[in-house]
Amino acid sequence: MKWTANNVRKTFLEFFRERGHVVVPSSPLLPWNDPTLLFTNAGMNQFKPYFLGEEEPPFRRATSVQKCMRAGGKHNDLDNVGFTRRHHTFFEMLGNFSFGDYFKREAIKWAWELLTEVYGLDKNRMWATVYLDDDEAYAIWRDEIGIPEERILRLGKKDNFWEMGDTGPCGPCSELHYDQGPEFDPNQKDPSEEGERFLELWNLVFMQYNRKPDGTLEPLPNKNIDTGMGLERLLAVLQGVDSNFHTDLFMPIIQEAERITGVKYDFGEEGAPFRVLADHTRALVFAITDGIYPSNFGRGYVLRRILRRAHRFAQKIGFEDKPIIYRLAPVVVEIMGDAYPELKERKAEVELIIKKEEEKFIEHVARNLPRLREALEAARDSGIIAGEEVFKFYDTYGLPLDLIEEYADDYGVKIDWEGFDREMAKQKERAREKSTFKMELPEWKILDENYKESEFVGYKTLETTARLVKYAVNGKKVYLVLDRTPFYAESGGQVGDKGYISGEFDGESFLFKVEDTQKFGKDIVHIGRVTHGKLPEQAVEVSARVDRDLRLAAQRAHTATHLLHKALREILGEHARQEGSLVEPDRLRFDFVHFQAVKDEEIKEIERIVNSKIIENIEVKKEWMPYREAIKQGVMALFGEKYGETVRVVSVGDYSKELCGGTHVERTGDIGFFKIVKEESVASGIRRIEAYVGHKAVQYAQENEETIKELAASLHTEPQKVITRVNKLLEEKDAAEKELNQLYDILASELFKKLKPISMNGVVVYSAPFRNLKPDVLKRIADRINEKHRGKGYVVLFGTDKNGRAHVFIRIGEDLKGRLNARELIKKISPIIQGGGGGSDLKAEGGGKKPEKVKEALDTLVEELKSKL
Repeated sequence: MKWTANNVRKTFLEFFRERGHVVVPSSPLLPWNDPTLLFTNAGMNQFKPYFLGEEEPPFRRATSVQKCMRAGGKHNDLDNVGFTRRHHTFFEMLGNFSFGDYFKREAIKWAWELLTEVYGLDKNRMWATVYLDDDEAYAIWRDEIGIPEERILRLGKKDNFWEMGDTGPCGPCSELHYDQGPEFDPNQKDPSEEGERFLELWNLVFMQYNRKPDGTLEPLPNKNIDTGMGLERLLAVLQGVDSNFHTDLFMPIIQEAERITGVKYDFGEEGAPFRVLADHTRALVFAITDGIYPSNFGRGYVLRRILRRAHRFAQKIGFEDKPIIYRLAPVVVEIMGDAYPELKERKAEVELIIKKEEEKFIEHVARNLPRLREALEAARDSGIIAGEEVFKFYDTYGLPLDLIEEYADDYGVKIDWEGFDREMAKQKERAREKSTFKMELPEWKILDENYKESEFVGYKTLETTARLVKYAVNGKKVYLVLDRTPFYAESGGQVGDKGYISGEFDGESFLFKVEDTQKFGKDIVHIGRVTHGKLPEQAVEVSARVDRDLRLAAQRAHTATHLLHKALREILGEHARQEGSLVEPDRLRFDFVHFQAVKDEEIKEIERIVNSKIIENIEVKKEWMPYREAIKQGVMALFGEKYGETVRVVSVGDYSKELCGGTHVERTGDIGFFKIVKEESVASGIRRIEAYVGHKAVQYAQENEETIKELAASLHTEPQKVITRVNKLLEEKDAAEKELNQLYDILASELFKKLKPISMNGVVVYSAPFRNLKPDVLKRIADRINEKHRGKGYVVLFGTDKNGRAHVFIRIGEDLKGRLNARELIKKISPIIQGGGGGSDLKAEGGGKKPEKVKEALDTLVEELKSKL
């Protein structure tokens, strides 16, 4: 049988389906609710809650072909891709899993049966490795499978013991290796040694222990199986090729790159650029299809780096200033589209995203690469490039550091990182000096030596009594710290509370206006000014009162932000995740991942959804719970955020659940009304929505309504008929302009007939001043002159006084180019009409403040022509 990627996948899944496994579709490359992962990187990722015992699995046996990506973070194969036979950024993992059902015997027997009897691999080329003391697995391989002892190796923890983390499920594993023959690597004697001869095909993980915090192991009540086999490796063996890149998963992409570049692929080291392009194109296509877009953050930055690396290698085969990756993307879809239909659904969008990203790279980064290469070439002799120079490329020319490093490696040049760090420190210092906001507090006046940290009580109350424990004065700004406070300190995008703090001491009272609230370390700092009295010299009891209207308005905006976030993911896709936010009283700003402008109909649908949830008046719950419990409930956790063991969950019914420390309404109906007022781009792949809620949204709607009413009154129509009326006026305007143009043509023809040209050595010169004539008519008359003379042997010198200004137009026949220059002639008369102008060699025009000087200007030009012709 001739094995193709498609029938290898189908055969694998069918084999395990027949043995009671549920076929589970691949999860996306974008991990769902696992902020510890950059990308889905193993078949077991989607089953992690079952292995950890957090959820009861709906089945005991499962099998899948999982999309995986390893680039960035702990599992990073990026730098090896293209230079080895088997490293990839994107790959497919074939796997079978057992959740407390079968264990070692079945896992081993089925792996052997599938590889040798179904796929037909030579049993005599198969080797097995087991963990040092895993006698059970060793005995199964030797006694039941029949592998000779000399082809079963006991290896240590590094190779054959799997752990999910420092604690939790773990266990020994057993690997199947395939002997490709001594021609692949004559120095490698067995799978325990590094080399190319023995290819690891399948890893069988036996989760039988739980590692406790003290490092000891205890048996798990339910033993699990997690296996993984790289499709690309298996396919290379089945198709009898020496590299994963020479299988039917990659060769069509390489062949298309050959066709586009006109460069022949080399199957050895020189072919690395083609292999990089093939691999990286696959990674980009799959990642973008799954909703991960190139950006400057997290996963998006890894994608951007993959694209830059692909383009760097494209340069080596002649593609320096032209996009190529997007032209390879359709081949990936053709190869993989049947197995992954989502590729076909988003084909056009993915190609567009890659093309735009390539063009941006070429425009902003690639154009500065010749400078970098020149600098690195000059540094070859010394073997090091100055940190100051590297900083210049980074700061002035915008070249990413990782890209500079890669080029330096190509040239065998080291980077002076100490010099670079010095320049970076100088830059940061300059930025600090220019910063408009400086929190430079003078020394605190301590009123209570026993104070340790501020207690926030603002979730439950907006007013409380407290003790003033310390304060500081900095110019006109005063900073107060209380032992407990209802004032919310700016955090999570929500602005700090405003309000008042008042107190009495020694028979005197004071009033402090809070204009902002910030958190510094363990202190909640109230920033503002004393509006009455003076501050005390000792700790006193005070009354702290938050501005209720402003707090409630901020709460409305914050809860609306959560509703907007969820609605965006519903309408645009799961990729539309938060990248930043600002929550102010009755106003919000929300940045999110999306590659193109949000369409008008999408904006309307998002507004409809949010307002529907407001009308439903859903209860908004806020509760503290363990982080893992929150994740189990489906609460959204943002990649890269650090969360404590206990987190605060804000839930809008079953619609939205997010980890959030901000303040929120009690029910969605409290928001009142939600209206998007602006949508724009703020960075590559990042969009921004601004919206109003509550009173501000109502005010915005009323102002728009008033504008429409005034417009309707001006147009003598009803508000609901304004658009119809405007369209009718535009139609009338277009018709009038068309009629006017026809009249202008008639006028131009009549004026043309009345012209009296003069001849200068075979050149016909038309010079005429007109009164109160539209400049466009001058050009129409000149067009008729050009038609009459068939573009040659004439000069047009026209002028007019229109609307109190002078206007001069010059046109020259094509055959006079070189002898006369329209632009230079305009310059000559500009001082006369007190103006300026410009144009081309054959056509130019100018204007000025002296309309009465038009005839003088034209007479001057006639005299100039007499001297030149």
